[in-house]
Amino acid sequence: MENIALIESFSEFKDDKLIDRVTLMAILEDVFRNALKKKYGSDDNFDIIINPDKGDMEIWRNRIVVADGEVEDENQEIELSAAQKIEPDFEVGEEVSEEVKLIDLGRRAILALRQNLISKIHEHDSNNLYKQFKDLIGEIYTAEVHHVRPKVVILIDDDGNEIVLPKDKQIPNDFFRKGDNVRGIIESVELKGNKPQIIMSRTADKFLEKLFEQEIPEVFDGLITVKKVVRIPGEKAKVAVDSYDDRIDPVGACVGMKGSRIHGIVRELGNENIDVINYTTNTQLYITRALSPAKVSSVKIDETTKRAEVFLKLEEVSKAIGRGGHNIKLAGLLTGYELDVIREGSAAEDDDVELTEFSDEIDGWIIDEFAKIGLDTAKSILSHSVSDLVRRTDLEEETVLEVIKILKEEFED
Repeated sequence: MENIALIESFSEFKDDKLIDRVTLMAILEDVFRNALKKKYGSDDNFDIIINPDKGDMEIWRNRIVVADGEVEDENQEIELSAAQKIEPDFEVGEEVSEEVKLIDLGRRAILALRQNLISKIHEHDSNNLYKQFKDLIGEIYTAEVHHVRPKVVILIDDDGNEIVLPKDKQIPNDFFRKGDNVRGIIESVELKGNKPQIIMSRTADKFLEKLFEQEIPEVFDGLITVKKVVRIPGEKAKVAVDSYDDRIDPVGACVGMKGSRIHGIVRELGNENIDVINYTTNTQLYITRALSPAKVSSVKIDETTKRAEVFLKLEEVSKAIGRGGHNIKLAGLLTGYELDVIREGSAAEDDDVELTEFSDEIDGWIIDEFAKIGLDTAKSILSHSVSDLVRRTDLEEETVLEVIKILKEEFED
């Protein structure tokens, strides 16, 4: 009876860890066999009988009867006189089965056995969790904010599992409070010791792709395919979509009437600006579309170097480059080509001077700041007002005025 009582006391772990009884019994057998090896040196001659329905188990030790005084291995053999105390009819050479009570293992062994059981169940629990979340990598997952730290947000899901959202996996303008529900993709699962660490990401390109799949029925149904996604998290993204059904406008279906369909995705990503474009195998057309909203005049492609010269009118250059250079950077990532912007102009403009020519008078970081908005020549800067240049860059008015003064002196000479 003490066997049943002890096993029932172990069964509390089954309820705590949501482990099924059959698995628990398999772990129990493994734990008990380890205990038998420690006490008797071997478990080969032991039978462990488990009844998972009743939660009962029996341990039987099998030994061969030998003549008195000839026992060489006490675990494997038993003297005839001792065997006949169990059953008077036993003879030399026969096998004796004798039940081993758990109490016979000793109190210390039972305590060690219990600790071993706890460890095995935790290991089983961790392995199951690891496998469960390994299968969820790349999928959207929702969990609740449990604790906010400077470099990480700790989330807890409905099953009490801990999920980690590192600072560098958060969108820059993300702000979380305890109790908030957070969506992201499961990016990786790593074993730290015996405990799996589940990493969530909101900055991965895959997160935006999965949001399209979740929010736009035609993408979910496979009528529209998301061919590629590139992002600068929280700032701008470009998504190339395609449909094998000519009756479907993939861009229109994704954006919706007045942006109604994509609005929820934009809001989820902290108002990230999302350009949705039609995918095409025509490389020139693909690059032209990728540079939207700029209107491209022509494209010259070098397949060997994977570079493309993009020719634009002067007024389209800043649109192609975009704020902070985001537009041209994402267009390059989307198409797989390094894009060089070439300004179209008349012969009268040939006397224009690259801004880098003034590097001895204008600091490099100031030149870089103008280049970010597509202004890298003297005339391109002089064609804009001071207020416009201050508004579109991070430069002070005094700095802009000084640059304009330097450039005007050059052209007046």
